[in-house]
Amino acid sequence: MQEQKENKAIALLENYGQEHIIEVLNQKNGEEKEKLIEQILSISFEQLADLYQKAKQIPELENDKIENIPYVDGQKLSKEDRENYEKIGTQEIKNGHYAVVTMAGGQRNKIRASWTKRNVFNANKTRAKISF
Repeated sequence: MQEQKENKAIALLENYGQEHIIEVLNQKNGEEKEKLIEQILSISFEQLADLYQKAKQIPELENDKIENIPYVDGQKLSKEDRENYEKIGTQEIKNGHYAVVTMAGGQRNKIRASWTKRNVFNANKTRAKISF
C-alpha cells in the first residue's frame, strides 16, 4: 500500500515538473518519508497550476478608474459631515465597492488612526478601522 502511495506521489510530481522533490523524497526514510508522501498527495497540483496561470494574466480594468481625491482634514469636519462620510462609506462597502488610498509616511498619526501598516497586512489578527 505504501509503495502504491509513493508511486502515485512520484507520478504527480513528475506530471507537474516537481522532480526536485522526488530527490528529497528519496533521501527520506520511515515516518518522515510517509509524512512527505501524505503531504504530496494532499496538494491539489491542478489547482496550483491553474492559480499560477491566472496570476500571470494581466487583469482588464475596464470599469475601474484611478483618480485623485481631494484632501480632507478629518479634524476640521463637522459631526454631521463625518456621519455623512461614514454613511456613504458603509453603503459603498455594502454595494461591494472599495477604494485604495495611499498616504505619505506619518499620515497614521496625522489622522489619528489606530492601525499601522503591519496591522493592515496582517488582517487575520487586527482589523483596520479609521476614525476621525
